Amino acid sequence: MGIPAPTELLLILGIVLLVFGGKRIPEIMGGVGEGIKVLKKSLTHDEESAKPSQSQSAQQQPHQENKTG
Repeated sequence: MGIPAPTELLLILGIVLLVFGGKRIPEIMGGVGEGIKVLKKSLTHDEESAKPSQSQSAQQQPHQENKTG
């Protein structure tokens, strides 16, 4: 299966233009771009929120040891 040849890509592009029309394609690509932005934002937000929780758990462990000791 590999990468499609340039003629195959042109054929696929032509079919897409026929199906969706020239005016709809920028709208569709804009929607795809917005979806990617939201995905990246949520991934970076999840990573940032995970970092403080790890540091908080590390800070809580010594306090718990002192209480039991």
